[in-house]
Amino acid sequence: MRRDIFQAIADPTRRAIIALIALQAMTPNAIAENFNTSRQAVSKHLRILTECELVKQEHQGREIYYSLEVDKMKEIDKWLEQFRKIWETRFNQLDDLLSTIKKQKK
Repeated sequence: MRRDIFQAIADPTRRAIIALIALQAMTPNAIAENFNTSRQAVSKHLRILTECELVKQEHQGREIYYSLEVDKMKEIDKWLEQFRKIWETRFNQLDDLLSTIKKQKK
């Protein structure tokens, strides 16, 4: 069964890994140093992120470097955009309502 990208980012450790490798490609050991978990646990998170195509692997000699797959992150952002528009509309409506109430009190 293929995992969903939203299942992948639901986990706080995986979100933290994404934030780390967004800045620069890192090896699993370098990533694991930032967490209070085992190297195997970090590897499992990386496997899930790779399956969901949120991160990509690049072999450099004997090392594997993980980096962020920006296009997949754009897919998440595009999905969230619909909600961003709803929230902005509601905040604007609330601002209008508060302005109306404030004017009525004067």
